[in-house]
Amino acid sequence: MNIFSYGKTARQKAILELVSKDSIGNQDELQHALSKKGFKVGQATLSRDVHELGLVKTGSGYALPEGGLALEAALPSVSRLVWEFVLEVRAAQNLLVIKTTVGSAQPVAAALDAESWPEVVGTIAGDDAILIVTPDKKAANKLALRIREMLA
Repeated sequence: MNIFSYGKTARQKAILELVSKDSIGNQDELQHALSKKGFKVGQATLSRDVHELGLVKTGSGYALPEGGLALEAALPSVSRLVWEFVLEVRAAQNLLVIKTTVGSAQPVAAALDAESWPEVVGTIAGDDAILIVTPDKKAANKLALRIREMLA
């Protein structure tokens, strides 16, 4: 799995995980911690991420805002990702092939996996295509319909 393909979504999730587990005192420390996880990020991008995530600076470092923030709240919904990046849905027996814009397959597949739909046995994502394995042809057709409805 190529972590760089996840882009903003995965990077922001990593930021939330880092600040919720470790004491991150400043953006340099955050940038270094992200680098260890495989994310190369510039200071301007990091500043935008901190702002978009609503992180607050405390005496002990960055923290989630009052009341906390679920990691999922910072991530786009599966319907938004499908609507924004999916180009085509094709069924083939118990398989679905989802064509996406270049570089979008992995975050879309991760979002689909996170839904834990009973029709999905597993997904494999490349750069611009996702292969979804379902238990049978009926499940594949049901899932294809669900994804196509998100495109409408």
